Amino acid sequence: MNIELLFAAAIVSATPILFAALGQLLTERAGVLNLGIEGTMLVGAVCGFVMTFALGSTAMGLVGAAICGGLFSAAFAFCVVTLRLDQVVTGLAFSILGSGLSAFVGQAYVGKALPMRGPADAPSTIAGIPGLGVIIFNQDAMVFLAFAIAGLITFYLYKTRPGLILRTLGESPETLDSLGITVVGLRYAYIIAGGALIALGGAYLSVINTPTWVENMTAGRGWIALAIVIFASWRPGWVVFGALLFGLVDAYRFRAQASGQAFIDPHFLNMLPYLTTLIVLIVMSRPGLRARLRAPAALGIPYDREKR
Repeated sequence: MNIELLFAAAIVSATPILFAALGQLLTERAGVLNLGIEGTMLVGAVCGFVMTFALGSTAMGLVGAAICGGLFSAAFAFCVVTLRLDQVVTGLAFSILGSGLSAFVGQAYVGKALPMRGPADAPSTIAGIPGLGVIIFNQDAMVFLAFAIAGLITFYLYKTRPGLILRTLGESPETLDSLGITVVGLRYAYIIAGGALIALGGAYLSVINTPTWVENMTAGRGWIALAIVIFASWRPGWVVFGALLFGLVDAYRFRAQASGQAFIDPHFLNMLPYLTTLIVLIVMSRPGLRARLRAPAALGIPYDREKR
């Protein structure tokens, strides 16, 4: 097995999960638990594919996917922020809604494919660097964008005043409200921004990674991203590490199966998304466990200024 190609494939496998996990991180840092992440990824995947197919532009398809993901998440925000519905139940409903919506919109595109676009050729002096040339510099632009966004979110969270406000929003929204900062508006903004990033993760799958449309093609990656955010304790650096680790396992699984040397039963891996969902629900229902994992104190709790 070629180690360089394995690590290069791991980065590609990690990219859609990283987009989704970063979007979920923004949403949860704002104090909102979005269990509709899998449905949002599917909405982004089908919108990105349909727009790229219709317009013939990958960039327009990705932008369209982000807009659709933002709109889908705005509807979720209306339910959990304005109407203050239960975030767990509403999130699961939106996950099912996104799955059904993507299947309905994408039914006319099943089996159709987009032109395969490989990564841009790196300069020969860079591509020829032993190891790093193949692993890092032979990737598409979206891979670099995902890691750049992770760096920007880290800087934003810990080095800027809006980042401090975001962290306070997830810990003590009543504090912001007492200072005259609109909690509802901020939560809407971060849920929509997070939904746009999550949708980009889905669009990466349908437009760039495997440029075709297959129903439920995210295959539980949204749930994996959700679990990564929790086990990373809502820290962007550890989210990147978790996404890369899962990408490595995923890339190795495909190669091991192809060579008949699978060390992990594929049925176990297919079960992982549902297992992680169960773990998330357990974590959210246990205050002591939430505290040990350093969850934002107001995560999953609707804000009602009349009760502050």
